[in-house]
Amino acid sequence: MYTAIGTANGREGRGVTSDGKLDVKLSLPTELGGDGSGTNPEQLFAVGYASCFTSAMQLVAKQQSLEIGDASVTAEIELNSNGKGGFGLAATLRVELPDHLTPEQGRALVEATHQVCPYSNATRGNIPVELVIE
Repeated sequence: MYTAIGTANGREGRGVTSDGKLDVKLSLPTELGGDGSGTNPEQLFAVGYASCFTSAMQLVAKQQSLEIGDASVTAEIELNSNGKGGFGLAATLRVELPDHLTPEQGRALVEATHQVCPYSNATRGNIPVELVIE
């Protein structure tokens, strides 16, 4: 259906897509000893996951005949040591839904979205993903 192509030369460098629509300076965050002057892979992943999950939720809401208006998703992506000399990720998705949805409707919508979203399908079984409805 679609293939995105991106090239980067490390955490201290530049990331660019083949069409030039994304061209970002990359740097280590200050928490990891960098100067924090650019973005980083975890931030890019967070925005991508939040955007994708929101879009999938709009699709699922339409299929369920639910009006979700300007619902939004905030993704928190953690970079952690895996205890084996490498690194791992963990994700928390904070979903803001309209007040007119019941807690049951909201939970059903978010759980169904988690089965549809490509990022959720890619991460399932690979990293912990917590779904929080706010």
